[in-house]
Amino acid sequence: MKTQLNWRNTTAIGLGLMAMTFTSCKKDSTETPTAKKSYSANISNIGTNVITQTYKELASKSAILYSEVVKLKDNQTASNLDIARGAWRDTRVPWEKSEGFLFGPVDTKGIDPAIDSWPVNKIDLDAVLAGSDALTESFIDALAGELKGFHTIEYLLWGGTGNKQVGDFTAREFEYLLSVTENLKNKTKILADSWDPAGENFVKNLTEAGTSSSIYLTEKSALQELVQGMIGIADEVANGKINDPLSQQDLSKEESQFSHNSKNDFANNVRSISNVYNGKFNVNGLGIYDVVKESDQNLADRLNDEINAAITAIDNIPGTFSDAVFNNQAAVNEAKDKITVIQTTLESEILPIINNL
Repeated sequence: MKTQLNWRNTTAIGLGLMAMTFTSCKKDSTETPTAKKSYSANISNIGTNVITQTYKELASKSAILYSEVVKLKDNQTASNLDIARGAWRDTRVPWEKSEGFLFGPVDTKGIDPAIDSWPVNKIDLDAVLAGSDALTESFIDALAGELKGFHTIEYLLWGGTGNKQVGDFTAREFEYLLSVTENLKNKTKILADSWDPAGENFVKNLTEAGTSSSIYLTEKSALQELVQGMIGIADEVANGKINDPLSQQDLSKEESQFSHNSKNDFANNVRSISNVYNGKFNVNGLGIYDVVKESDQNLADRLNDEINAAITAIDNIPGTFSDAVFNNQAAVNEAKDKITVIQTTLESEILPIINNL
């Protein structure tokens, strides 16, 4: 009896301990894992207040440029030529500031090559101008990228030497200029409408990243796209736009060679990196900086220092880029090296932080 009682007691105690152990194990296995931090606010701000607003400004400036070219054609004065050239430079600013995010409709709709191909194909352009085709906007739209867009407009406004006078224009050049500028206006409006929430609303792929987006299934993938965009433009400016004409001593490789606007283009490309990184365009907001600083405040600040140093180095290139390629190569190399530093930091330090989120 005693033994039996003891066994029962022992068994009861044992079952009780087993039950406690089971209960304990069950509790551990059902603990709610710590929720991952959301960066939806950062991604949404970049998509809405940086990218979409940059494209809206680009479309607005392009419309102004078209308006000024119409005025120039109707009233062919040196003053109106200067105003049209100024409008071209103004339109370049938001475009170059958009090159840190060359993904989405600008890529899938072929807008980038349609509006920013260079060098201009002067031989084919001269052949078109010498022909008899009606130079309508739809005719221009069907041409290759090297016969339309920013740099064809630049070539027509400044001429091959950069010294074109208003009296040098032919009637066919004015006709071409008008239609190619209208084409730029239309293309940039398509781009802006593609991102606009009231239009095709591509921006929702960023604002809904990790939830309803069919492109960015996680917030991490959206952040990776944004960082890869910054890396891409840093690489293009340092190793393409600057290095190609410098290393080959060939100004046909220079992007904005007729207007001598290349230094502004480079600086605004670097500013496009800054805008995405800091979540800033016309207003301040959350950006990639705010993600990075949670892991490494010094690194987050250092990249901003590197961005500022690169812009300063570009500004410090004496004279025009065309001249500096031959006569101030040390300054050009300094600017290229500063941009390469940005690329290296993004690739080797910033992107790994994003990949590990």
